[in-house]
Amino acid sequence: MSLNSIELFAGAGGLALGVALAGFKTRAVVEWDQWACDTIRENQGRGHPLVAGWPVIQGDVRDWVRDAGLAALSPGLDLIAGGPPCQPFSLGGKHKAHHDSRDMFPATVQAIRRLRPKAFIIENVKGLTRSAFHDYYHYILLQLQFPEISIKPDEGWIDHHRRLQQHLTTKRSHLGGLRYRVTATLVNAANLGVPQRRERVFIVGFRHDVDANWSFPRQTHSLDALLHDQWVTGDYWDRHEVARRHRPTPPQRLAVTLNRLRGLGLGPTHAPWQTVRDALRGLPEPTTRGCHILNHRLQVGARVYPGHTGSPLDLPAKTLKAGDHGVPGGENMLVRPDGSVRYFTVRESARLQTFPDGYELHGSWTEAMRQLGNAVPMLLGRAVAASVAEHLLLSSAQSMSQSSAAPSLASAT
Repeated sequence: MSLNSIELFAGAGGLALGVALAGFKTRAVVEWDQWACDTIRENQGRGHPLVAGWPVIQGDVRDWVRDAGLAALSPGLDLIAGGPPCQPFSLGGKHKAHHDSRDMFPATVQAIRRLRPKAFIIENVKGLTRSAFHDYYHYILLQLQFPEISIKPDEGWIDHHRRLQQHLTTKRSHLGGLRYRVTATLVNAANLGVPQRRERVFIVGFRHDVDANWSFPRQTHSLDALLHDQWVTGDYWDRHEVARRHRPTPPQRLAVTLNRLRGLGLGPTHAPWQTVRDALRGLPEPTTRGCHILNHRLQVGARVYPGHTGSPLDLPAKTLKAGDHGVPGGENMLVRPDGSVRYFTVRESARLQTFPDGYELHGSWTEAMRQLGNAVPMLLGRAVAASVAEHLLLSSAQSMSQSSAAPSLASAT
């Protein structure tokens, strides 16, 4: 059985690439930004296999979801995935939430209402869960749970929220109509093998008629395992051929913990967090002239200032940022062992976002870094989408088994 998906707010394609790697066939990719669309088109032109055949629709999702031709995509749609613009909720944004014209959750709910997918995956920033947005966050979850209970023309979101809450508490909420079982999880991408400490909210829903008891994929990587790899066994430094005289001194606050671990001889239960050094392995030091490697050119001018100190080489990177104040606000930097800093190249940033080396980011350094700062790490998207695909396939197999068994039971009686 093949699965199919539609990607909203696709950006440079990080989540869509992960969904494709999980086995979904992409039926449409919707994105308003020309640079991001050009990135996907350019990779299609280069023959990149993951984006081959993607129908790219450049335009506003709000206009697209009202299109009369949308119904043609609805039958048998398995998944809608996407990351609505995060600026209304980002810690680096203006925090306007529902007052921000860039709030695209209403359009997302409308797309789900019209297309009725078996499941959806929505990604957004950690800031969405801030206490200041608590009521609106809960409102978003209720809309996704009951997408057919739409807001009335003369109704504000607070009154609509109250109406949804009332519906939830009545017996009618489990009878008829389009509804979804919704799970929201805050996840650190580093815990699933991404070389970046990137905390994001994933909201996953399964249509009520899909038999799926879904939970977020289990953690596979950990800081404890990295510390064990670096300071207990030393395998990390051996793997990277770092001579003992060049290895840093373990942080003082870890001394007691490290001695205890050595004494107990206990090993970690997860794989080590992936570090910047792990991610950049094999890439030459960049120069301003560039080289044969795609997007690997040094951008000069990096500097440290309060709150923007860059990413150490031997930990996962800090969250890559798109930045409202110039890319990327002085934060998307590598801190060398001697304490000096430089900007990550586009290719290095793409590796930190787990994009393939053959995937080219279209535009200038500033534009490409903006696309990457807004992207979902491809491997994180794949982990979530693969788990959703597994449950969809199991549910479909169970339905087919029950359907084939029904005639046999009838004839037996």
